[in-house]
Amino acid sequence: MIGGSCRIPLLVVFGLGLFGQEAVQYVTEKIAAGYRFTEGPAWSKDGFLIFSDTSKDQLLKWVPGRQAEVFRERANGPSGNAFDAEGRLYTCETRARRITRTDKKGAIEVIADRWEGKRLNAPAGIVVSKSGHVYFTDPAFGYQSDRRELDFYGVYHIPPKGPMEIVARPAGRPHGIALSPNGRTLYVSNADEHNIRAYDLGRNGEASNERILVSNIPGVPGGIAVDEKGNLYIAAKGISIYTPQARLVQTIEMQDQASNCAVFEGSMNNIFVTSRGTVYRLHPAEQ
Repeated sequence: MIGGSCRIPLLVVFGLGLFGQEAVQYVTEKIAAGYRFTEGPAWSKDGFLIFSDTSKDQLLKWVPGRQAEVFRERANGPSGNAFDAEGRLYTCETRARRITRTDKKGAIEVIADRWEGKRLNAPAGIVVSKSGHVYFTDPAFGYQSDRRELDFYGVYHIPPKGPMEIVARPAGRPHGIALSPNGRTLYVSNADEHNIRAYDLGRNGEASNERILVSNIPGVPGGIAVDEKGNLYIAAKGISIYTPQARLVQTIEMQDQASNCAVFEGSMNNIFVTSRGTVYRLHPAEQ
């Protein structure tokens, strides 16, 4: 495993830019490399990035200016990660087929592992609202499909109080998940259908008005993220950026398939991307 900060320009960037009418030229920093399969980038308000090496059962921590280091060994095939307003870490453990929450002292708590008495498939993506509502996807990829106890793929909601609820049972496998800045819209990527679905969220976090927001996404859509203006970032063949009204703003092509992405909280200027064995940080070249 290698941590570092090697700046190289992206080879191709096209489309309308978020910061004007011209395409935005991004600069890429390779901040960590040498892993097996990276996933789940999540930025902490305490100033560090957590990401997963799913194949090696590790959670990693990267602090700007330092090399990435192991945050947790034997992490049960971690995939998606998210932080809540209290700074607690939520992780999708695909091999243990559960969701865990780690407090700031390091204590780990299982908050979801079954639905109606049957084990979850293999949770992949997770997001937490400012008010503490947790949403996660539960697909099954590869060998996980042979171990399923549930006969459907699910999108779930864990409210701050009360039992876990099911949001949707899509025919294809849901993967990435994100919330709008005001917490009123939930976005879910579907790896099989190559689309993004949107749901309206009520006062108690309940979902309604399911609809396809973006369709025919090139590549296999994985993780998704939303910036403070509500623009949607989709990790697939590259990183595709859409407005909240589903207008394609820009596509950032990458050398390897992007598995997931995260936007620096409070800023549109930093995009963290996991891509096979490497983690990148992207920012506009004019900075």
